[in-house]
Amino acid sequence: MQRAIRAVTQHIRRQGLRVGDSLPGEKHFATELGVSHAVMREAFQALAALRLIDVGNGRKPRVAALDASVIATSMDHAISTAQITVPEIWDVRRTIELRTVELAANSRTDAEALEILRLAEEIAAHADDRAAVTSHDIAFHEAIALASRNALFIQIVRAFGPLMEVAVPKAWQTRRTKAQRAEIVRRHRAIARAIFERDPAAATAAMDTHFDSSIGVVLAQAAAEVGGRPAAR
Repeated sequence: MQRAIRAVTQHIRRQGLRVGDSLPGEKHFATELGVSHAVMREAFQALAALRLIDVGNGRKPRVAALDASVIATSMDHAISTAQITVPEIWDVRRTIELRTVELAANSRTDAEALEILRLAEEIAAHADDRAAVTSHDIAFHEAIALASRNALFIQIVRAFGPLMEVAVPKAWQTRRTKAQRAEIVRRHRAIARAIFERDPAAATAAMDTHFDSSIGVVLAQAAAEVGGRPAAR
């Protein structure tokens, strides 16, 4: 089946196909390679699972768009099998988001800057609602990635979404007083304001401060969960 998968991916490259372009069907590749339709069907299913092609009943297969869910699934598997730790993921996320916020401050459109400001205010307005604040917090970071103009950064930040759905409520749970929650709100507003003012240095500094606190919470929680010992590797 690996030969069949390679044949499809090589066809995409050789033909210079782009997202949404049609591919020949299973019969074409089965004939070309001298393999059974069952083998090609499995190959197409594997490529679809990897989000490399889109397949559906009654239409030709098409080249698929880059999909953050593949990265997210891989990270989730790596965490659940103790190949990497949540703090390691967050350390990588910090590195990426320091760069995306810098790029966003330089490259954002007026509409994107206003959307980032709006999401910061939504976080403020829903500071006592963990579900709502989590949704707006995830959207806030994705909006910054979008404004960075780097397609890979956008997908990687989106891939962090499932982890944030767990981590953000935990982080907010540790902010028990209104003053503590207000401090998180101020940090998001500072990031948004720096992007709006096209100040990459201030945006990077604000994001760095935000992550100093956020990663501190994640590290403390991870240590508590393993009884103060380093996570299994």
